[in-house]
Amino acid sequence: MTKPVVEGFCDSEFSELESIFAKAIESGFDDGAGFALEVDGKEVLNLWGGFSDKAHQKPWQQDTLVNVFSVTKAMTSTCALQLIESGKLNPNALVADYWPEYACAGKENTKVIDFLTHRAGMFGFQSPLPQDSWENWDMIVDKLARQEPIREPGTTQGYHAVTFGYLVGELVRRIDGRSLGTYFKEEIAEKFGIDFVIGMNEEDIGRCADLLLLSGKPNLLIQMVLALPNWLLPEQIKIVKQTLQSKEYAKAFLEIMEVDENETLPTDYPNSDSWRKAEIPAANGHGTASGIAKFFGILASGGSRNSQKMLNPDTIKDATTPKTTGPDVVLFQAPYKFGLGYQVDAPFSPIGMKQGMFGHTGIAGATGFADLNHKVGFGFTNNRQHSLGKLYRTSNNLAKKLYEIL
Repeated sequence: MTKPVVEGFCDSEFSELESIFAKAIESGFDDGAGFALEVDGKEVLNLWGGFSDKAHQKPWQQDTLVNVFSVTKAMTSTCALQLIESGKLNPNALVADYWPEYACAGKENTKVIDFLTHRAGMFGFQSPLPQDSWENWDMIVDKLARQEPIREPGTTQGYHAVTFGYLVGELVRRIDGRSLGTYFKEEIAEKFGIDFVIGMNEEDIGRCADLLLLSGKPNLLIQMVLALPNWLLPEQIKIVKQTLQSKEYAKAFLEIMEVDENETLPTDYPNSDSWRKAEIPAANGHGTASGIAKFFGILASGGSRNSQKMLNPDTIKDATTPKTTGPDVVLFQAPYKFGLGYQVDAPFSPIGMKQGMFGHTGIAGATGFADLNHKVGFGFTNNRQHSLGKLYRTSNNLAKKLYEIL
């Protein structure tokens, strides 16, 4: 096995960030990762290192793509915000105005803003998807349109881990005619030179990193928490236990796709071609750290670059004003704050560390954010998932040092 190497460039002002990143790679904490940073519209560092495969035979390259899971929600939200800005989509209108079939089974009064703020009560499927059906968009959105909500729409914040992308993506398709992945490619990625893909082709797959995900089985500590009676548990741990046992958590994260009896959803499915080729606009965007930093850097510096406009400043301001503040019934009753699709405060991660920050995190540790006050675009990608206590360790360390420098 060869020793992991860190490559790229870094302006001298940010050399301490390079040291933090290199330590994460060289220590083996991160198998493979990328980190890029824009400040005031200029890329001031772009680093990559480690390995992109499980066997540690393929070095991470500058153009290595990796699944960043829910960071994708920020890209999907931006597509919807473009339609809002153009007057084609009204966040306060009923979903049924654009998607008539959705108005049934208790969802008749759902508003567009409920989709964008995780308040639609549709954070899971009432019955799991058929196996290997990720690429069947029509079947999935039809299933969502026909089902009853898990909670009454508009009344509760519950993180729509997977369904967010289908709900928002179908609105985009109904209005524009293009799929979400195609819309993002043509209206954002190609116009601004952003290396980020929602729905991969064979060429994209060829430069894709393997994900090293945690087992789907609860670890020993969680098993102990689940086994202990509530009266023995501190209040916060009791909330964790109740969430893990709840139908909300199960629907959002566990009961997504059909599995054989006595089995759980395999953790390796994000490495399958079926997952990678599908458009899952809440969870399967693949990008480079540089692409993510550029995306957020444009938003952080006014929403335009080289005479091309992504969003107007007024749209960005409204979209990054908190619209809902939890407690989130899926995410352990935590006070996650969302604007129109963007996270503006995400506990355990850098987002919310300073005023003016917004973006999104991913369940394997990827982080992308913009900072309107410092005009920062931040992108961190990785392929080894850590437990919750260590999940955003590298991006947190990088962000803390960044703000010491700034």
